[in-house]
Amino acid sequence: MNSNEKEITYKTRNSYSTLNQLTEHTKTVWFVCHGMGYLSRYFLKYFKGLNVEENYIIAPQAPSKYYIQPKMHVGANWLTRDNTDTGMDNILNYFDSIFEVEDIPTSVNLIIFGYSQGVSVAMRYIAKRQLKCNQLVIHSGGIPKELTAKNFEYLSNSTEVKLIYGTEDEYLDEERILHETKRSQELFGDRVSIMPFNGKHVVNVDYINNLV
Repeated sequence: MNSNEKEITYKTRNSYSTLNQLTEHTKTVWFVCHGMGYLSRYFLKYFKGLNVEENYIIAPQAPSKYYIQPKMHVGANWLTRDNTDTGMDNILNYFDSIFEVEDIPTSVNLIIFGYSQGVSVAMRYIAKRQLKCNQLVIHSGGIPKELTAKNFEYLSNSTEVKLIYGTEDEYLDEERILHETKRSQELFGDRVSIMPFNGKHVVNVDYINNLV
């Protein structure tokens, strides 16, 4: 049997979710990438404590949906080890389309927020597109191995970087936490703030509410 794997290019569609409205009163726009198993519309619940008039939240939707056992809830996944580069190229184009449609004013603060698996796509996107932001939030996720300090030299010294993790995170043991902390310092130097909290692999809403 002669088996071949081929590749094609085609158009596709995907949704994304927003919270609040982008108006002249908006001070901060958040671009928030959820973790594995989430849907974007449900991920927004963690940002409902922010001031409604001043914060506008954009939550892209991971493209690969699946059923989560045993209750068969629908979740989604960003990337796997299989065809990662192609998958990331598709996500880059998808994110580009969101930014084009949303047309975010340069006068507002921009926060790029990645949680768990969302960290990898958020960081790869800003590195690939040299996207300027006021804050980069790395929450309970792994920094992609291929990224180096050179990828982020374009960011100004005013860009704040926050590394947030739970000290009892079931996916991040002590060795992994030390590794990710070291990696963040290699990439961002003194700009990174390390922000642990007592808790497991959960979104820390208190920290979110205090980021602005």
